[in-house]
Amino acid sequence: MADRGAGRKEQEDQQNVTSSAPCKCSDGSVSPQCDGPSSSAAGDRTDNSSIIRTLPSQYCCARGLDPHAPMPTGEPGTGRANLSNGIHGWYSEINTLWPGEAYSLKVEDVLFEGKSEYQDVLVFQSMTHGKVLVLDGVTQLTERDECSYQEMITHLPLCSIPNPKKVLVIGGGDGGVLREIERHDSVEQIDICEIDKMVVDVSKKFFPQLAVGYEDPRVKLFIGDGTAFLRDSPEGFYDAVICDSSDPIGPAQQLFEKPFYDLVVRALRPGGVFCTQTESFWLHMHCIEDLASVCKQSFKGSVEYAWTSVPTYPSGVIGLMLCSTEGPSVNFRQPVDPIEKQVSKQGKAKAPLKYYNSEMHKAAFCWPQFVRTLLEPILCSDA
Repeated sequence: MADRGAGRKEQEDQQNVTSSAPCKCSDGSVSPQCDGPSSSAAGDRTDNSSIIRTLPSQYCCARGLDPHAPMPTGEPGTGRANLSNGIHGWYSEINTLWPGEAYSLKVEDVLFEGKSEYQDVLVFQSMTHGKVLVLDGVTQLTERDECSYQEMITHLPLCSIPNPKKVLVIGGGDGGVLREIERHDSVEQIDICEIDKMVVDVSKKFFPQLAVGYEDPRVKLFIGDGTAFLRDSPEGFYDAVICDSSDPIGPAQQLFEKPFYDLVVRALRPGGVFCTQTESFWLHMHCIEDLASVCKQSFKGSVEYAWTSVPTYPSGVIGLMLCSTEGPSVNFRQPVDPIEKQVSKQGKAKAPLKYYNSEMHKAAFCWPQFVRTLLEPILCSDA
């Protein structure tokens, strides 16, 4: 997930945002930074249905960070900060997005440190998970478990429709989603719009097993803003759009709002599909509720929530929202084009799948009871 990290610089920037209408924060105090109360009740979204609550409820205001939330220690905005915050010789992902917890990896060697126009980039060799890519202090991928994210965010949407031909990737600069799209023989054109060229270059150097996706002649790389790219795309051009984006805070927040989803709808053909990462139900259920509501406003076909297990992401779980436009019906829960059969025909031409299969596809839509209680009223509503 090459653009997942929101970045501590952006978190600090949000603390400087002011509003003329103060409101109560999560602890009941008044903050000038909020646009409205941060309630998780479905009925409370009536007047703010396009607002995405982006942080854990105890630290969340409708517009960003609670000013009373603790800030991370170490130098803000640097991948190396997380190398010094925890145990010496270990990387610990410490972030206000998941307060009170951290996932740690033992570092054998720091391979790359750089600062692009948009973010800090860190690559290190871990003891147990191979090479690790970190952007602005947030883990993007590890060689060991990247398969569970790349394969699921790609094959859940593409295996749900017959013969996808034109696919757009927003973000995904590491190339892993490209690698998975290329397994689909029906695909004729793969466009990718990644804002940060350094992510692409670093991935080609240190993660060739992902960046191999760039070698396919069907791939066209565009360096730039994904929203602007969609705005300029022909109407009804793509069969599928996959958004491998950063968390819904800071510069990536626009990729989780209704104007962006409306642009996706415009770019998709009738019955076209969209998939985007949607946080962890263990950490950001309130955010997932809001995203589901916003997606229901924009996408007039199907809207579903799935999840996959990625051990090195916070809580070990990441969600995926799948949506289709009005037109031929799409049942995301039942794959119509099993990719396993195509991979077996391709033989040694493609590396074997490591995580995805049709059974995992179906299982991804099985929800814990607390998720079902909160999401069913939203996703099963005709409103």
